[in-house]
Amino acid sequence: MILRDPVHGLVAFENDEEKIVEELLATKELQRLRRIRQLGLASLAYPGADHTRFSHALGTAHVMRLFIARIRSIHEELPFWQRLTSERARDALAAALLHDIGHGPFSHLFETALPGSRAHEEWSEMIILSPQTEVHQVLVRYDPSLPQRVVDLIHGRHEIAYLARAVSGMFDVDRCDYLLRDAHFSGVNYGRYDLEWLLRSFRLAPPLNSGGTPRLSIDGTKGLPAIESFTLARLFMFQQVYFHKSGRASEYLLTKIFTRLAHLLNEGRRIAGTPPALEAMILQQQPPGSTTDLDHYLRLDDAAMWTAFADFQEAEDPVLRDLSQRLVPRRLFKSFDLFGDDATSEGKARILRIAESLTRETGLDPEYYCGLDDPSVQAFDVSKDPLTVVFPDGSERKPSEVSFLLNRLSGQTLSRPRLIFADEIRAELYEELGASRSPEAAEQFPSSGNEGTLAGGSFSLPSDQR
Repeated sequence: MILRDPVHGLVAFENDEEKIVEELLATKELQRLRRIRQLGLASLAYPGADHTRFSHALGTAHVMRLFIARIRSIHEELPFWQRLTSERARDALAAALLHDIGHGPFSHLFETALPGSRAHEEWSEMIILSPQTEVHQVLVRYDPSLPQRVVDLIHGRHEIAYLARAVSGMFDVDRCDYLLRDAHFSGVNYGRYDLEWLLRSFRLAPPLNSGGTPRLSIDGTKGLPAIESFTLARLFMFQQVYFHKSGRASEYLLTKIFTRLAHLLNEGRRIAGTPPALEAMILQQQPPGSTTDLDHYLRLDDAAMWTAFADFQEAEDPVLRDLSQRLVPRRLFKSFDLFGDDATSEGKARILRIAESLTRETGLDPEYYCGLDDPSVQAFDVSKDPLTVVFPDGSERKPSEVSFLLNRLSGQTLSRPRLIFADEIRAELYEELGASRSPEAAEQFPSSGNEGTLAGGSFSLPSDQR
């Protein structure tokens, strides 16, 4: 099978160990990912960002194929039981392709917006292990124990440490693809890095104990620029794309629609246009883990939800109707960036009280029409994935010990706190907070005290690194 991909160019799966990719692609569970956008509502901020989880799954499997080729070029020094056999390569390709199969509508947003929803990792495990799914049936034709091995790999568990880290780690194949893919379709340069050089920089470090297996590491003579550029690409994508104010405001609005819908359904009210699968999930009408529960979930995709939102514009409930009438035609809530004293816990509480008071005076319910949004991400954290840099003499060092950049970023948290609110209170809110906090001033993000700034995001520095 040969495909054309806008990010990687020609993508081919042609040999026997790669045949499983083509068979899995034909399953209805994986085809469902064509109807789920990779970045949720990000296209409301970046019009081109409407790529799907399906293309990302393919790209991730392609990167895994490249990783397998790289490891095989250097694994001759290993005993045969630690090498990448055809069986292990097949398992890794399946895990890379299926790692996101459990995502719901709008990807990550669905599991955070829907009250009581499972994480997508749990749904992925259910899909892979359920005998009723086509994915499971393909896997067991190869090996009855393959579904469990794929699940373990997705969770970063495998007898071969370097293979587990390639599926779930700091520099795994998932991140390698989504950074390039999200940057391409968003039309930004921030997420681009040298994938070929990064893969070329991977090498195998000796096991930590006599019973262990080789670990994934970075070549100390040429690998540092590769992981530095990768780390910065990821950081910049969070700052400029994933934390974009319009994207976050749209996600907040969608979350409130789900919150209101759940409130009404749990009161016993029937809401026209609600997908039966979504209603069953909200009301938890099926026992957790049941086949019917999974069937309900797999009926949901972005198209089903947008159809529901369109119907909700005519709902009897004024709050659900109004929120939907804002989201569907992209009349989003506004946002107010918080920094300095406003970003402290006291400052956030003070500004939220002001916004809630103004919202009530306008006749709107503060529960749905204003709130705090405080997304954050670790700039560089390998505490759960102790990747090392290995030098020609065999010595190993932590990346933060040999890279000035990674040393500065290690352990730091990037955050973009904001107040999100209905447009009806914008003028009064700016007047209340003062002219110095006008939208123009907010865009400048001046640093204050211990805060550092980087492309609009802030992070606190330890006292010895200020």
